[in-house]
Amino acid sequence: MARRNKSKRNRPVHHLIVGAGPAGVTAAEIIRELEPGATITLVGDEPEPPYSRMAIPYMLVGKVGEDGTYLRKGPNHYERLGITLMPGRRMSGLDPAARRIVLDGGETLAYDRLLLALGARPLRPDIEGLDLPGIHTCWTLADARKIAAQAIPGSHVVLMGAGFVGTIVLEALALRQVSLTVVEMGDRMVPRMMDETAGGMLKRWCEAKGVRVLTGTGIRRITQAQAAADTRDSLVVELSDGTSLPAHLVVVSAGVRSNTEAVAASGIALGNGILVDDHMRTSLPDVFAAGDVAQGRDFMSGEAHVHAIQITAAAHGRIAAYNMTGNDQAYHGSLNMNVLDTLGLITCSFGSWQGNGGDCARLVDEAGFRYLRLEFDGTSDVVIGAQAVGTTDHVGALRGLIQSKRRLGTAVKEQMMADPTRFMNGFVQILHR
Repeated sequence: MARRNKSKRNRPVHHLIVGAGPAGVTAAEIIRELEPGATITLVGDEPEPPYSRMAIPYMLVGKVGEDGTYLRKGPNHYERLGITLMPGRRMSGLDPAARRIVLDGGETLAYDRLLLALGARPLRPDIEGLDLPGIHTCWTLADARKIAAQAIPGSHVVLMGAGFVGTIVLEALALRQVSLTVVEMGDRMVPRMMDETAGGMLKRWCEAKGVRVLTGTGIRRITQAQAAADTRDSLVVELSDGTSLPAHLVVVSAGVRSNTEAVAASGIALGNGILVDDHMRTSLPDVFAAGDVAQGRDFMSGEAHVHAIQITAAAHGRIAAYNMTGNDQAYHGSLNMNVLDTLGLITCSFGSWQGNGGDCARLVDEAGFRYLRLEFDGTSDVVIGAQAVGTTDHVGALRGLIQSKRRLGTAVKEQMMADPTRFMNGFVQILHR
């Protein structure tokens, strides 16, 4: 990966950050700490102040107002730090030879160091009728406003997708007291986070709370209703099994894709996202990437992956800021980590939760909605992954146990194989070594 140009300048270094999410905001703040005299410009493609997408469900159920989603809530936060915030500007191109970016409308911005924190966008499957009125993704504040206006108590709502983001949206919709049906193509809920046992428990839990969940089912097409028993139902959702659902609102949560289009012609190295090294450098001089657009080291495998979660975005932003200011700091990789609270049921997974064919310890309590699964690296005594349902005690220790990559010893492993709830013993062991 290319390293930054260390030539001397007679003017302050201009750090240009494109993307005002957690990665971009974190980077801007740390650059200001490390380089007080630098010029910092933060460009966002939405008109709102920088906010957290993870807070949108809380807004939908009225737990916070729109300002409660903002990443920084103090008045004039960016102005006080000397960060020039440029909202509502979308990047359309990158000219690395001229060291500048191009915005929609033709405006250009020059840079000395550039951080691409372009984020991701929700996928819209190629389904007939998906552009009809009343069909929305739930990704932006603008989306949330539209959904809030239509998700009224008793209305028929169809949620397409029960992945991680979809399940967060599920809770927000259910708490708005709509008549909710979830349609998931996979054989279980959150298939990239949970195995069949955990996903099955979550489905039964949601159904017990009044949410209809259809797994192994796709949406074939959506049409406008000709006549409906409920006059609010303007849509008909036709399913892969030949049945149909009436709907007043359809919310699409079918995954996300990194926003790489604006840099595709720049010569930057791309995979599923923008490829970065352990210092968040891209293949272009003085250009870094972070967050949902960056494809970097996975903690467990060492391979390059996109981890579109907020904790990874913030960590990327921090590492990028250090290296953009000449303070060498390496990133050790993103740990696959997901935690959900769905209508009162806590589910989580860490690391290589599916295992690698090695030893596995499981505790299953179907009636009590409790499940714990620990995965070991082959036949060794190193824990590489975990899943938990209905268990909140010491789950942070599961993460620490996996991140340590430390051997536990045969006796401790045998204890955990017999009773996986004793994982805390393993964590204590590695703390005292």
